[in-house]
Amino acid sequence: MEEQTTIKETNTSARYNHLAGKYLTFSLGEEEFGINIGIVKEIIKLMDITHIPQTPDYIKGVINLRERVIPVTDLRMKFGMPKEAYTHETCIIVLDMPGVTGGIIIDSVSEVVDIKPGEIEPPPAFDGKTEVANIQGMAKVKGKVIILLDILAALGSDGISRVSLEK
Repeated sequence: MEEQTTIKETNTSARYNHLAGKYLTFSLGEEEFGINIGIVKEIIKLMDITHIPQTPDYIKGVINLRERVIPVTDLRMKFGMPKEAYTHETCIIVLDMPGVTGGIIIDSVSEVVDIKPGEIEPPPAFDGKTEVANIQGMAKVKGKVIILLDILAALGSDGISRVSLEK
C-alpha cells in the first residue's frame, strides 16, 4: 500500500514540473511566497502613492514611475493578513504581465531561486478540494516551503486589473 502512495505522489508532483524555473521570493509576515521572475519588471523602494477614491483598502493607489502611472496593491491586505507598519525593507515589486502593469507592496524581498522539477507539489486541499486558486504549487527549497503564486489570479478582477491603465 505504501508503494502505491509513493507512486501516486510522484505522479502528482510530476504534473507540476512545468512550474519549474526561476522565482523571486518574498515574505509577507512569516510566510515565503514566490512569483515567476519572468513577470518581474523591477523592485523599487516604497514611494509616494496617490490614493484612488472608492477602491478597496488593499488598493493603495497609483505611483508615477518614470512618467508612467502604475496601480499598486498591498498584497498583505489583499490576503487578509494583519496590517503591519511599513519598514525600510517594505518595497514594491513592479510586475509586467500580458495587458497589465502594476505593483505589489510586500514586506521584504528574499532572493531569486531556481526551483527544479520534483521540488513542487500541488496546492493544499481543504475539505477534499483545492480552495486556493491563486496558489500554483508549493515548492520545497533549501528546507523551507515557498508558496508559488499565480499573481494575476491572486489579485483578481478587483485588484491590479481594476485600476490598470492603458499602456
